[in-house]
Amino acid sequence: MASDVEVRGHSEKTGTTVTFKPDGSIFEETEYNFDTLSSRLRELAFLNRGLRITIRDERTEKENDFCYQGGIISFVEYLNANKETLHKPPLYFTRSKNGTAVEVALQYNNSYNENVFSYANNINTREGGTHLMGFRAALTKTVNEYARENKLFKNEIKLGGDDLREGLVAVISVKLPDPQFEGQTKTRLGNSSIRGLIESMVSEGLSEYFEENPIVATTVVEKAGEALRAREAARKAKELTRRKNALGSGGLPGKLADCSNTDPSKCEIYIVEGESAGGSAKQGRNRHFQAILPLRGKILNVERARLDKILKNSEIRNMIVAFGTGIGDDFDIAKARYHKVVIMTDADVDGSHIRTLILTLFYRYMKPLIDAGYVFIAQPPLYMVKKGKQVSYAYSDEQLNQLIKGQAKPAIQRYKGLGEMNAEQLWDTTMDPEKRTMLKVTLEDAVEADRIFTILMGDQVEPRREFIETHAKYVKNLDV
Repeated sequence: MASDVEVRGHSEKTGTTVTFKPDGSIFEETEYNFDTLSSRLRELAFLNRGLRITIRDERTEKENDFCYQGGIISFVEYLNANKETLHKPPLYFTRSKNGTAVEVALQYNNSYNENVFSYANNINTREGGTHLMGFRAALTKTVNEYARENKLFKNEIKLGGDDLREGLVAVISVKLPDPQFEGQTKTRLGNSSIRGLIESMVSEGLSEYFEENPIVATTVVEKAGEALRAREAARKAKELTRRKNALGSGGLPGKLADCSNTDPSKCEIYIVEGESAGGSAKQGRNRHFQAILPLRGKILNVERARLDKILKNSEIRNMIVAFGTGIGDDFDIAKARYHKVVIMTDADVDGSHIRTLILTLFYRYMKPLIDAGYVFIAQPPLYMVKKGKQVSYAYSDEQLNQLIKGQAKPAIQRYKGLGEMNAEQLWDTTMDPEKRTMLKVTLEDAVEADRIFTILMGDQVEPRREFIETHAKYVKNLDV
């Protein structure tokens, strides 16, 4: 609703206030999510140096205030806050040409993962595009030229893009006229002329920085050289596994109880903790569309390992083979043999740890599974309540209290492990599509997701201790 400007008095401040309310007849969702809005506003504050953005939720009195004088330099430092960086401060430069400007900040850490965010006119291009392609091409070319000109390798070694992405945290922000966005969600920049322009400007900026900061340049080259050697070891490991019918061939893991249906969109696989629970799941499942893969113990923490070491872990290899997708740069979502991957672990501390280890693997090396909405977490019951021949199940303490309210001394069993349920109980409570409850794993805030995985699974102890101390009071169902 528009109205004329009304004079209400004198003030030393100027500005405009815009107020709007969503029309429920147009928008399906009219309840705003504070965390989602905060994530987007935090990005905008990083991308616009010195801009202060305050968000306050008057429903809950939650409030965030964002202002970063360092701009995207502060963004990279924020992303690397819980990691061990290899150089300080982050590498930074900006260039402009033909009406297009690019701003780049990057910093390497000692991890084995890449974390790159690209933006076009402040829009998060989650699927990348021509500006990101130009950046990556420039980084590979410039680092190789610097290494060759300064004779940093004894032999004629050429670093690949994969080598330079290991441990890289970067933010690329492009401002351009008439951006053309592609993809279903319009999050991929498609301007064909931008790739060459960005590659030229980034090469120029990187070359100048390396000449002025040779120690940083040498650190980057050495990090990439280590990644090259590890990648070669990973390649040999993949070849070895293929020869042993583990990757790429028709051989499936011996522990996998596969389903008979061959339509991936109708098939699901349960990743089950323990041989005992795996046995019950195999007996209780619907063999037509449900596959079962038991895990023995805890898988490797991939946050602290390179791919060559990851591929030596038998439980991880079994998952790779069962899914059919490959891993890392070889991952192909089109080859997925199941469109539901269900993590089913015990409702205790060990089960939570195993679930987190599996999710870390998916996030770092099989992220398209999460993006496609294929990953789920099973919700087995915590309690069985028995009164005579009547059996009920409770999935929380609140449900338990409701079930036993008014009942005289019912028999209550607390399930501490999936193995305590027989095949029929496991089907009725956790696997029957008509009755089960499952949580779908989604990725709404990539920055926050990366931060949490780094804190919980990384090699820095202090951030993890602080996280535990802060959130310990919210823990439920902790076995003692």
